[in-house]
Amino acid sequence: MRCLTTAAILAVAFAVPAHAQELTGTLKKIKETGAITLGVRDSAVPFSYIDEKQKTVGYAIDICMKIVEEIKAELKLDKLAVNENLVTSSNRIPLMANGTVDLECGSTTNNADRQKQVWFTNTHFLTASRFVSKKASKLDQVDDLKGKAVVSVAGTTNITQLNKANAARSLGINVMNAKDVPEAFLMVETDRAEAFVMDDIQLAAMIASAKDPSLYAISSGAFSDPEPYGIMLRKDDAPFKAVVDRATAKLYKSPEIENIYNKWFMEPVPPRGLNFHVPMPASMKKSFEHPSDNPDPASYGG
Repeated sequence: MRCLTTAAILAVAFAVPAHAQELTGTLKKIKETGAITLGVRDSAVPFSYIDEKQKTVGYAIDICMKIVEEIKAELKLDKLAVNENLVTSSNRIPLMANGTVDLECGSTTNNADRQKQVWFTNTHFLTASRFVSKKASKLDQVDDLKGKAVVSVAGTTNITQLNKANAARSLGINVMNAKDVPEAFLMVETDRAEAFVMDDIQLAAMIASAKDPSLYAISSGAFSDPEPYGIMLRKDDAPFKAVVDRATAKLYKSPEIENIYNKWFMEPVPPRGLNFHVPMPASMKKSFEHPSDNPDPASYGG
């Protein structure tokens, strides 16, 4: 009887430490520090950018804040500090992998290659890779870029697609690198490049903010099927991903996601009150009904 009593006492004694050790990875880090670090962009309009008040705003930021609320509730925290770390196309994956940022809130394409290094939560946007050029150039299809100077952003899937198309079709394109979207668009504005390859929604944003939007056109020819954007998180952290996926699935299945979407794509946005007039496509509405982190464009029905 004494042995049983001792065993019972030991079981109770070790129950609390065992429970305390349940948290691992990012959830443990957030619980211990009372803070989460978001990787944000300074110019990925309207997904993640800095407004006239020097505040980071955007469609992806609104979604990330919903995730933060879910994490706060999951960890039963009274307060959760939200820190921001500026990331670029080139350093966002290394900064996620090394623990600098916990969620990357921007316009990052979820693809199979990237899933070898990082994980993504449920898709929040679908976009195709196209190019913008001046209407006077009369460029509309990928083959029209033969022998031209064409820019894209270093570290993006778009520049990879451009290089692949260039080689596969023997186009002889002079591929140029830019550090970010505004720099690349400026190269087209100033005629240093004849076209800029990027996700069509980001091209639409740059045209809307141009001095004279009527000068520019987005190609009908595309380098890809519509591809998914996802909020990025660390690979091999299943408990954290479960909370993040729960937060995004809950949001995407609710009417609130349409309000958030319309706020950034169908209404004037700061700092200049631009309106991109991009209605939510049927493929996105369908994806929100069945949230998924699938990197295959074909799974979203074009």
